[in-house]
Amino acid sequence: MKLNYKQTILIGLAFLSISAFWQMYDNIIPLILKNSFHLGETVTGVIMAADNVLALFLLPFFGSLSDKTDTKIGRRMPFIIIGTLLADIFLLILPAADRSQNLPLFIIVLFLVLLAMGFYRSPSVALMPDLTPKPLRSKGNAVINLMGAIGGVYSLIMIRFLVGSGTTPNYFPLFLSIALLMLVCIAILFITIKEKKIAAKMEPETSSEPEADASSPSSGSALAPDVKRSLVFMLLSIALWFIAYNAVTTAFSRYATHVWGMENGGYANCLMVATVAAIISYIPIGALSSHIGRKKTILIGVVMLAFCYLCASFYNSYHVSMNIFFGIIGFAWAAINVNSFPMVVEIASAGDVGKYTGYYYTFSMAAQVFTPILSGYLLEHVSYRTLFPYSVFFSVLAFFTMLMVKHGDSKPQKKGSMLENFDVDD
Repeated sequence: MKLNYKQTILIGLAFLSISAFWQMYDNIIPLILKNSFHLGETVTGVIMAADNVLALFLLPFFGSLSDKTDTKIGRRMPFIIIGTLLADIFLLILPAADRSQNLPLFIIVLFLVLLAMGFYRSPSVALMPDLTPKPLRSKGNAVINLMGAIGGVYSLIMIRFLVGSGTTPNYFPLFLSIALLMLVCIAILFITIKEKKIAAKMEPETSSEPEADASSPSSGSALAPDVKRSLVFMLLSIALWFIAYNAVTTAFSRYATHVWGMENGGYANCLMVATVAAIISYIPIGALSSHIGRKKTILIGVVMLAFCYLCASFYNSYHVSMNIFFGIIGFAWAAINVNSFPMVVEIASAGDVGKYTGYYYTFSMAAQVFTPILSGYLLEHVSYRTLFPYSVFFSVLAFFTMLMVKHGDSKPQKKGSMLENFDVDD
């Protein structure tokens, strides 16, 4: 049995479009709120946390709703098509609201954009496992994540070249480039992937799959106290390093502009270095994890994060050497994400993987709700220079909580192919 790479790449177009949107959103929306509408950092942080608050409710709801949907074009496709079209329409209104300095319109439309993205994000992610046999989903997930990385890089390139100069740059070309990408991706997906037809072919394979190992713990069984303690510290660690990392990703465009004096989207270069470094790091990280284990690899990643944030805090202006640190940050973040999700699932009983996956995303999303608000408050009321020390502090905390994790550290088996080392859940 071999993975249909062409089909999986086409399915991955949905995740590519989603990743492109969020990369643009995290970089540009804070700048608009600050420079166009002159909102304080705390208020900006609250608004930037809204997408994560909505995600806590929208992603499981629409994911479950799509499970129960049955149409001529499939279960997931109606959500993907409708969500993309709505998101595109609202997305193109945002730069008009920015240019007209209409804050109420901007906030209302931004909320509608987030609703539209929440409408189809879970169905898009669920499409790959729906249409891929279980033994091949690891490779399939690797392809999907690589497609997402391409979407993120696309947005950074567009930011670099389409964000104009001046105190009031025109963001319409950038927003249009993202909207067109989303539309083209979903059009190709709809034309080439016949969801219901492929799903029908999958049914015989699904019915012939072996049952779960009888020796596995039963679903719903209580965890032993020491295992539960490891789970608690694992989830705390996840929250802490997301608090540290998301603070930087959310505020970096403003920090680079205000503290380092970077203009015309130049800050995108640093983020692109981190993204590309993460992509090319998956293979060596997979090899490293197979030799020293997941926990040690994560701890190395956390130390690297803290070290790079500490070094960045001493820069008073941008210097090309910063790209070295952002490359290390990309490697470190990949090292953490490659291994943290599998450690949580390793603790799960055989029938409870979905529930423990929910735990993972609840703590990571909750952290991303909390950190833009707190870090934004410090940026506004203390100093912009608090950003990197803030991230150092929470990275150090994550290191010590991670030391308390004693379970879920089974050394991963060496991958059957190089591509499987790209299998990451973000």
